[in-house]
Amino acid sequence: MVGGRRLRILALAGWSFLLVASGDRAVAADWPDSLRGSLTPSYARWDGWQFGFQAGLANMRTDFSNSTSSMVAFILRNTVQESEFAPSGWTTLSPDTTNGSIFGLFLAYNMQWDQLVLGVDAGYNYASKLVTDSGDFISRQFVTSDQFNNQVSIDAQATMKLVDYATLRARAGYAVGQFLPYVAIGVALGRFNYETVVTVHSAGQPIPPAPGSAFDNTTTQSVGKTNAYIGGFAAALGTDWAITPGMFLRAEWQYIAFAPVNGSRNNINTGQLGVGARF
Repeated sequence: MVGGRRLRILALAGWSFLLVASGDRAVAADWPDSLRGSLTPSYARWDGWQFGFQAGLANMRTDFSNSTSSMVAFILRNTVQESEFAPSGWTTLSPDTTNGSIFGLFLAYNMQWDQLVLGVDAGYNYASKLVTDSGDFISRQFVTSDQFNNQVSIDAQATMKLVDYATLRARAGYAVGQFLPYVAIGVALGRFNYETVVTVHSAGQPIPPAPGSAFDNTTTQSVGKTNAYIGGFAAALGTDWAITPGMFLRAEWQYIAFAPVNGSRNNINTGQLGVGARF
């Protein structure tokens, strides 16, 4: 009797193990596994809401070549020097490039038809130490139609800082196993701090020299703003990797070109990694 009881206990334990194992396989059927040979899809699901965090490196390039034009034109307004030789069009400052870290988060919503995934996402990134600057001096001598020998010099300095930026993008991807390669395109809004200082020195001597006709003027003007919001265009390539049914990793490259601010053009290239959850 004791032996029979032990056999019945072992049989019940075996049936319990099979039931638990069958339940585990049923749950695992929701997760793609091409090696299992099942009839379930061999790609992950990406539909629904997503939220995550991201960090990476950014390269910012600022073209300062037109940043002094309006200021020089204002200083030399209504002068023969500006009307005939246009010092405001001289390229005084050169471009500058800098690198820095970025940190942010994203929120997205996807819709999926088989392997095609379409969605929208919004992202925010804080930029650390993305500051460019340029300083230079240019001087030219020329004779104007009023028979004056002129010398005009421009001394300029400019700085540009990207504080943070946000993006709103449309995304399209194609699910391949546990990966989702995608492209994205949209708009961006950046917050900048900038300052430009220009000193213009203009001097003239009549030909031939005449007492009391020479002139020598020096004028300095500065323009700056804190929290200037500038729009732009964003494009990106990336891939998501589903590490569990509800969690994924992200790798992405993004390019953003901002509209001119104070005559300067800014663009950034970013490479970032992220981690997100799907709801």
